[in-house]
Amino acid sequence: MRDQVQQVLDTLRQANGLYVASPSNTYHYVWVRDSCYIALSELERDNGRFERTYHSLFDIFRKYMWKLEYHAQHRPREAFEYIHPRYSANLLEEVREPWGNAQNDAIGAFLFGVGEGLRRKKNLVRDEQDWRVLSLFVRYLTTLEYWHDADNGVWEENREVHASSIGACVAGLLAVRPFVDVPWEPIQQGLSSLYLTLPRESVSKDVDLALLSLIYPYQLLPVGLAEVIVERVEAALLRTHGVLRYPGDKYYSEDGREAEWCMGFSWLGICHALLGHHDKAAEYLERSQEVMTAAHEIPELYRPVSKTPNENTPLGWSHAMWLILYDMLHRDGRTSTAD
Repeated sequence: MRDQVQQVLDTLRQANGLYVASPSNTYHYVWVRDSCYIALSELERDNGRFERTYHSLFDIFRKYMWKLEYHAQHRPREAFEYIHPRYSANLLEEVREPWGNAQNDAIGAFLFGVGEGLRRKKNLVRDEQDWRVLSLFVRYLTTLEYWHDADNGVWEENREVHASSIGACVAGLLAVRPFVDVPWEPIQQGLSSLYLTLPRESVSKDVDLALLSLIYPYQLLPVGLAEVIVERVEAALLRTHGVLRYPGDKYYSEDGREAEWCMGFSWLGICHALLGHHDKAAEYLERSQEVMTAAHEIPELYRPVSKTPNENTPLGWSHAMWLILYDMLHRDGRTSTAD
């Protein structure tokens, strides 16, 4: 089954190594966050795909170097001033329509992936311009004072301070610190703000699927707190066809009930695997298979009443999370019915 899930994901891969989020009209764009998470499914492989994805991300940021240089010194305030998280699939240019473009977690995800790749001796940074991009992003996040910046968050919605965004930035800065100059103060500020916010995601969200990012991929939390986050997500958000993003989510809701996100199963499974709960992780792998279509496509979500997938099927992020969980279980020599 792994090959079929991988083949579906490959249909979303562009010649430049980036991924459109989904073939649907609304998602046929390149999101920085999605490409970074999808690339993690290639991190342990020596096929050059991880490097290709990041080289193209560097190319995007080099195209907008003028913007990065300016806002490394002048804090952005309006959403359009932030380094954009979403680009056209063909020209890799900013999508200009009004959007929740203040997404600090996407920058953190990029830095984290670069740091993880460099730690594994992957040839990610090609020249001085790439190194400059990294240094400017460190200054950008510092000037932004990300630790108390109200951004649009992982779900691109209302602006407030999000624990998952702070955590992504902390993890990104820590990941590149062995390779570029990163002052300790912005990391310390981020950690302080993060632990003052947890276990909440934000003022308006007591529990949120995005909090799982602090466990995977970022692994920022001590075991006890990670267990608490997983337990809270399962207690409040776990459903039959997936996991809610947060209580009261209006996106694809029906009759006052929230949509069920398929990648939540794999994400919880990955977290359980990291916590040593391999039987529970294998159970979530099976649950992820149960929501696949006959063509091995994993949707973004299921509608809560009609129990049908939405049009963002397949979703690249969903496939990547399943592949990561599958590989974790099989790399550890664990068996599951996923074979």
